[in-house]
Amino acid sequence: MAPPETDELPTDALPPEADGDDAPESLNLEVEVASPGACERRVTVTISRDDIERYFDNAYSDLMPSASVPGFRAGRAPRKLVEQKFKDEVADQVKGSLLMDSLSQISEEQSFAAISEPDLDLSAVEIPDDGPLTFEFSIEVRPDFDLPKWKGLEIARPTREYSDADIDAQVEKMLSRYGQLTPHDGPAAAGDYITANVTCRAGGKVVAEDEERLIRVRETLSFSDSRIEGFVALAEGKKAGDVITTTATLTQDAPNEAQRGQEVEVELKVLEVKKLKLPELTEEFLDEIGDFKSEEDFRTAVRQNLERQLEYAQQQKAREQITSLLTESADWDLPQGLLKRQSSRELERAVMELRRSGFSEAEIRARENDLRQNSAASTASALKEHFILERIAEEESLDVEEGDYDKEIFLISMQSGESPRRVRAQLEKRGLMDVLRNQIIERKVMELVQSEAKFQDEPFDQAEADVEAISFFAGGGEGDIPQATEEAEAAARAEEAKKPVNVSGSGKQ
Repeated sequence: MAPPETDELPTDALPPEADGDDAPESLNLEVEVASPGACERRVTVTISRDDIERYFDNAYSDLMPSASVPGFRAGRAPRKLVEQKFKDEVADQVKGSLLMDSLSQISEEQSFAAISEPDLDLSAVEIPDDGPLTFEFSIEVRPDFDLPKWKGLEIARPTREYSDADIDAQVEKMLSRYGQLTPHDGPAAAGDYITANVTCRAGGKVVAEDEERLIRVRETLSFSDSRIEGFVALAEGKKAGDVITTTATLTQDAPNEAQRGQEVEVELKVLEVKKLKLPELTEEFLDEIGDFKSEEDFRTAVRQNLERQLEYAQQQKAREQITSLLTESADWDLPQGLLKRQSSRELERAVMELRRSGFSEAEIRARENDLRQNSAASTASALKEHFILERIAEEESLDVEEGDYDKEIFLISMQSGESPRRVRAQLEKRGLMDVLRNQIIERKVMELVQSEAKFQDEPFDQAEADVEAISFFAGGGEGDIPQATEEAEAAARAEEAKKPVNVSGSGKQ
């Protein structure tokens, strides 16, 4: 599902192509390609001496009309003097032109599809005084593979008719976004909130800590690099001044490499217990959250939101089955550097997809933590899926139109409560339009595969994991993820409460 940056050899690093009679003469290249791995190529390039001399001759010929040499008017100096004076500058220019033109020619003549820029140290390449120029570079490529059979797959599809009880439960869940936290003198219970100072130790040494963290008491407490199961049993009955002690095992993808797979001691000192008071569905409140005329209008919007999440579940279930079948023989080893770089792209893609489907920030945060805790495995799987779906898209001539971007951005804006224009600007600023493009392409491929599939309907279990997810690394080494105080958490809840509940196109935006 990840959207890797899988362009052909980077065009922004290559010279523009020429047409017709202006096309430059091709280089006489000797190219040797070794394959250290399925997604790696080691390329050795040799440029003939004749080509080198031709480039030098062209460079000096272009320079002669404007060359300024002491004792001569501009453009009048003998060529030998010009060559002596500008030898170093012209050599650098020729080296750059030879390298750029050779990379461009290789991208056209070689069969591999590059997914990264060439790993080429330009400063280490020098043009010899005699003989050919030889240089090497490594590049990551899309693996070669036989496209698996994708037509006529048998797929299970979850279906569900939502009852009034389902709507009641979802209404309560959505109203919690607008609830008020009130201090509670008694002990904490499931569903309550605690404010706590968090301290994590490994070998007796503090590796991570946070102050005044607001945490909801749920069955699972999910950190960005670990989980605490059975958190309700640990927190129930605790009051201000009490201390919760437990352990958490860091994942193999935790930022703290020295502690990966190890247990850390987790201590939560309870500062305060709070209850969540839900708002009443008054006319004023309904108007404020979405311009709803009645409670029935609000419930209709909630039902439509559930149906969108069912659609998401259907797409995810179908995708899991389809990609499992398609990647059955995809046993390629993926470069660790590629996986590390791509993990953040997969995280961005997953968040974008969830926002498009109308999930709350709390639900999105839980999914983010799941991905962070299993970063390497989930990224490797997603990359393999993408390579196969991309091949199908190419063979079926599937592409993205401007209207596709508009639709995706509109759906994301509905969840975020921001205007489509602002959402687009943010995506462009963060360099995520390519992520969005690949997401659209992959969805189109999935729709095509499903149109050729045979479906077997099965009941959809709406039961959700009882997870409280917070952006905190119990093992430390969290890098650029900020710690969130109670004040920051409250601000985030207040900001989410400003977002319109309606996600179906009617109501305030």
